[in-house]
Amino acid sequence: MNLSLAPLVSLIAGILILAVPRLLNYIVAIYLIVIGLIGIFGGNFSFR
Repeated sequence: MNLSLAPLVSLIAGILILAVPRLLNYIVAIYLIVIGLIGIFGGNFSFR
């Protein structure tokens, strides 16, 4: 099973937003930073 990092981060962020809506700004900021870092460093991160 190959699970890439970006969809996993998106799923976790979505669940956290549903669970604790007050954290929306922080979750979106962290998500954007993580996706940006994945883009910069090639996105070769994956879990097997």
